[in-house]
Amino acid sequence: MGMFSSDGNDNSSVTRKVISTLRSDGTDIMGLDTIAWKFPDQSIVSGSVITVESNHFAILKTRGAVLAAYETGQYPVETPDKPLFGVLTKSLFGGASPWQYETIFIQRSKLLVGNSGVATSLEMAEMTYRVDYYVHVDSTDDAVKLITHMPFSGESISKDELAQYAGPVAEQAINQIVQVTPMENINEHIHEISALIKKDLGEFLAVYGITLNDVKLSILPKDERMREIISLRALGLSGIEAVRFYLALKMADKGLVSAPNAAVGEGFTIGGATMGTYPVSNINKVGA
Repeated sequence: MGMFSSDGNDNSSVTRKVISTLRSDGTDIMGLDTIAWKFPDQSIVSGSVITVESNHFAILKTRGAVLAAYETGQYPVETPDKPLFGVLTKSLFGGASPWQYETIFIQRSKLLVGNSGVATSLEMAEMTYRVDYYVHVDSTDDAVKLITHMPFSGESISKDELAQYAGPVAEQAINQIVQVTPMENINEHIHEISALIKKDLGEFLAVYGITLNDVKLSILPKDERMREIISLRALGLSGIEAVRFYLALKMADKGLVSAPNAAVGEGFTIGGATMGTYPVSNINKVGA
């Protein structure tokens, strides 16, 4: 990088910069967790070069206004730091340039974002959900939308911050169907719920210039015992049969020889004497 004088009568010098997301070791500071990142130095002078990698966009701003939006490539920056301007700056602004520039890089690669939470079924049973989705910024116009509508809390916007924005929308879409569906029937509606999430979340993110791609959703009973019982129901067992087989499996895990009797709901006998029966109420004792 070269050095040049800020004005013709002053020996002070300023540095032409290479404005990039690459560290000195060649690694990308944005990685796969950052949607947008501000270059930390706003003192940009003529002759500086903005380098935009193949997986990024870049936006140049000054005083809140967008000056340019860049695709992949290298772009020289022209600023009003002429010799006469340098003299005026020194006399009128005490040497501090009134021209401050923001260079913001925006991720254009697909990022994986996720939200999780708890919804309630028709019976008010708690269901845990996990929704994962891929997002990307598609164009320079969308990049401008992103930095216009989503505020920076620091030097960057992370995908976790995006998840905080998107979380309530995904939760509302899930609850819209889950809350009116019996617990054991929820998985029958998983594609319907996924489609609703994709529609509502896609419309919401589009305001921020973000394109929503694939959505993957899983919903499970929060209680582990209920998950296992519903799995047994999926084998074609009735409700009471599923509970009995769950009880038998827990007894078998503890090495109890009477586990088969619990599965069929029969008492355990030794030498013709009944040792006990296995009502459903025993499930909590054995499963504990």
